Amino acid sequence: MYLNKKCLFFFIFITQLLLGMPLAANIYHYIDEDGVPHFTNIKTERRYQLYYRFANQPPVDYIKSYQKIINQAAKHYDMDSALIKAVIKAESDFDKHAISNKGAKGLMQLMPDTASDMNLKNPFDPKENIFAGTRYLSLLLKRFNNDITLALAAYNAGPENVAAHKGLPPFRETKNFIARVINYHKQYK
Repeated sequence: MYLNKKCLFFFIFITQLLLGMPLAANIYHYIDEDGVPHFTNIKTERRYQLYYRFANQPPVDYIKSYQKIINQAAKHYDMDSALIKAVIKAESDFDKHAISNKGAKGLMQLMPDTASDMNLKNPFDPKENIFAGTRYLSLLLKRFNNDITLALAAYNAGPENVAAHKGLPPFRETKNFIARVINYHKQYK
């Protein structure tokens, strides 16, 4: 049974009221392959999307809290800081504790092998993760002759898939990822 926003809000409101808990957490959800909805107040995976933001829950401006690190990484690797922000937004929505269902971790959602290749020790440390992710993205841009689309495809699907398909892999997830990053990149420019 799929609850609409008003029913879900009412249920959570009454439950928290009875338990004496403050209304502070946003609600995230996703619908699995079998059509079963899943809800949580903690976004533990990338597939969870914001379902309801409580009015008394002010939006947190994560970009500002990571801006200094992003600028440092951009300068260090001669990268566009807006592109780094766009990748972080698309990958983790600025959630430093994000873990994908495939095992990618942290703000820039690096897979364990990639993290190891980039000498990333703690994927949940924002500075380490942003520097490792930026380094990886800069290497992909160099490998694919500064073609942002191919570099983003490689970031999402792996450089082997881009090479095997001699261009953009035909994966819907990769195409959607590229579109999201490009859209965020325009917003952050």
